[in-house]
Amino acid sequence: MAVAVTDGAPTFELAVPCEVFGTDRSDLVDPWYEMRLTAAQPGPLRTATGLVVPTSHGLDQLAEADTVVVAACPRAVQLDPPAELLQAVRRAHELGRRIVSICSGVYVLAAAGLLDGRRATAHWMHAMDFSHRFPDVEFDPTSLYIEDGTILTSAGTGSGIDLCLHLVRQDFGSAVANEVARRMVVPPHREGGQAQYARPPVRVRRTSDTLAPVLEWARHHLHEQLTVPQLAREAGLSERTFARRFREALGTTPLQWILQERVRLAQELLETTDDAVESVAQRTGFGSATNLRHHFGRLTGVSPQTYRHVFRHRAAQQGRGPSASSSGARTG
Repeated sequence: MAVAVTDGAPTFELAVPCEVFGTDRSDLVDPWYEMRLTAAQPGPLRTATGLVVPTSHGLDQLAEADTVVVAACPRAVQLDPPAELLQAVRRAHELGRRIVSICSGVYVLAAAGLLDGRRATAHWMHAMDFSHRFPDVEFDPTSLYIEDGTILTSAGTGSGIDLCLHLVRQDFGSAVANEVARRMVVPPHREGGQAQYARPPVRVRRTSDTLAPVLEWARHHLHEQLTVPQLAREAGLSERTFARRFREALGTTPLQWILQERVRLAQELLETTDDAVESVAQRTGFGSATNLRHHFGRLTGVSPQTYRHVFRHRAAQQGRGPSASSSGARTG
């Protein structure tokens, strides 16, 4: 994991990949990531708040890494990215590396020509400026993060955490990503997108307070048949008001949210139990293995059996999970 750093990088956005990937978590997965901070400009480099960044590696590391992370960058770099950085990012992309940008790091990817014809995101406040400068990029100011092939971009500040946890989930599975989230005291997955933060309506705080209990209740009843009228009653709202506030707060419909939560629960069960697919379908509210396969494949791109094979095989190699233990559950 090579993180390209420019002088004046926003402190929080740079700290996010350092916390997620750079902290030793070999008790969860061994080996964990090997993270290298690479200098995209002559040093010494400092963050926007003056902290010195110990970049002991050069841009040649980008071609050697499995994943390249372009950290958020200051306005001067957005307007005129270092030519050496653009060349190194292009080379890594040509070699098939996974390329990731945190917030304004997307300007580097766009300037390198990697985003033409692709979807990308950054902080919603960059929408007009970015779209004007890079009209060939399909900029989406509503998403927390976007994955388009091997290129992933995140929105601003806290959404960098969402994207980094998504990468952990891709590499090591939901159970590991959820445990990392627990240790960071953040949600393993946030519903909705930037739309809930950009110019929020005055009702957002009240909506969030109203929906939090019913969302938690629904997560504990995913195995049951859940309907919008039922959820509205739990929230103490009319169906129409409930549906409207739900979309305002989460950017999706109640039924779509339930579907996503059921798929996430299915991922956990496939990774951490020996339950048959039919049993997983019952425990997650899909009712039948056929329904589970259909919705699981549509949202994840793989079948439940393939997902279990990939992550259970990896867990067994690392000495975790029911394949490596008679306990039937994974602790990490």
